[in-house]
Amino acid sequence: MSQTITVKGMSCEHCEETVEEALQEVDGVTSASADRDSESATVEGSAERDELVTVVEDAGYDVSA
Repeated sequence: MSQTITVKGMSCEHCEETVEEALQEVDGVTSASADRDSESATVEGSAERDELVTVVEDAGYDVSA
């Protein structure tokens, strides 16, 4: 299953990597890709959306509903 979340505040490649690494730590995530230009992150796997939002916010970024 693929999910896309809106992530605000990514301004560089390091930011994208930080978001990707945070998402990949979540149980059930098989892959994660962040894109600062589209302000989004796409996640493959069975993880719950609430958990994805929490880890991205804990990494210091804003997530829009």
